[in-house]
Amino acid sequence: MVQLMGSGDLMKFRCVGCSDAFEWNGMPELKCPSCGDLFEWMADKHVSTGSLLPPPQDFTMWRYAAMLPQIDEGGIVSLSEGGTPLHYAESIGEVAGVDELFIKNEGKNPTGSFKDRGMSVALTAAKAYGVKVAICASTGNTASSMAAYCARARIQSIVLVPRGKVAKAKLKQCAAYGATIAEIDGNFDRALELVKQAAGLEGVAIMNSINPFRIEGQKTGAFEVCDQLSSAPDWLVIPVGNGGNITSYWKGFNEFRRMGVISSLPKMMGVQAEGASPIVQAFDGQLETVKFVNDPETDATAIRIGRPANWKRALAAVRESGGAAISVTDREIKSARKLLSGKEGMLIELASASTIAAVLRATSKGLIRKGETVVCVATGNGLKDLDVDIEFTTSTVSTIEDISALIGTI
Repeated sequence: MVQLMGSGDLMKFRCVGCSDAFEWNGMPELKCPSCGDLFEWMADKHVSTGSLLPPPQDFTMWRYAAMLPQIDEGGIVSLSEGGTPLHYAESIGEVAGVDELFIKNEGKNPTGSFKDRGMSVALTAAKAYGVKVAICASTGNTASSMAAYCARARIQSIVLVPRGKVAKAKLKQCAAYGATIAEIDGNFDRALELVKQAAGLEGVAIMNSINPFRIEGQKTGAFEVCDQLSSAPDWLVIPVGNGGNITSYWKGFNEFRRMGVISSLPKMMGVQAEGASPIVQAFDGQLETVKFVNDPETDATAIRIGRPANWKRALAAVRESGGAAISVTDREIKSARKLLSGKEGMLIELASASTIAAVLRATSKGLIRKGETVVCVATGNGLKDLDVDIEFTTSTVSTIEDISALIGTI
């Protein structure tokens, strides 16, 4: 039996749909037996700021261990995730007309994306529960993160990816970490449907964001933003694919407010690519449900998802916060990535650059105002998808005169 540390209670979860509460002594079910919706973990104790570890110069997300599900068997599966920098993007702020623009650089995580936060918690639980095989559907980042943490936990990993739709660097990461890679003829949504069918197999655990432990780890990004700013921002701008990360950040901000760490909540801006924007369409149409996109298409592969599993919570985060959902074109995304790397020296993956594109559009429409504090979440490192749109030319030099002439062309 696996219990919470220091508690005689079993792990508790709540259905996000009907609010029914359940207890388990093993890996949680993925769907509520009453209504079929997803679960989230419920803390059974009040947590004060004094229970958080002091922030040293270098820290990991496990500083917030008191705010996370704690497993008392097997120890934490960690690669020193979290503690990522908050970059003051002065040059981009000038272009956008925003005085206080920051970028939370999640590409500094061990495998180069925000997924490492949730995977650390999920694999910690999986190891304690005796899971033998972890499986996920992925557009790349989830797969590479899961593979790395499985290697650390000594758990076998299987990743399902859409054939020809995942950046090669991400697949090479998976291979390096020892994952079994399986391609499917179809998109991410088809891969996730197949993975869900594995939920009933003995010793197998699903590591997509429908796993509630993933949400808990990823919410630590919100904690860090608040600690780094000493307050909540006015706007938190974040890419939306499957909807798990915006769900996590909104949960984290709300928990910090209940604790009294922050006095206000940010407006959440969810960003999708135009070719894969079911949540934006629902927000713009003031719809209660999302109409899925059967054939999503965008070069920003990390958010090429048409049937987001966490759509309900993602849409709620935008609406409850008084925020917005914005879609941007691939042209805008690529232009934003080039602008950021050229003016700030930060290379982020295309999906991450969608946030900069969204800020540029939102400020031009007056949605974001000059004096507001804005944090964009850069979810992944740009080295993960350089094969998508980075082009360059070279010159040949052999003398100092050649170099002098080259300088003259700049």
